[in-house]
Amino acid sequence: MKTNAQGERIVRCPQCGGDSVFAPSNKWRPFCSERCRQIDLGAWASESFRVPATPPEDPDELGPGGEPLVH
Repeated sequence: MKTNAQGERIVRCPQCGGDSVFAPSNKWRPFCSERCRQIDLGAWASESFRVPATPPEDPDELGPGGEPLVH
């Protein structure tokens, strides 16, 4: 585990892969900057990140084209 001179943990930024201070002093943690935080938020908002799911087995939960209904 890497630490800085103040003893704070240094982790990889999940967006850019750069160093990021993982401590209360970094208001964007676990990201290294507001820019990386905003890029990640935009990816979630545009549904770029998706959780894999299995199709429903109940035919009542399928729409007219056989697609799962969105609740």
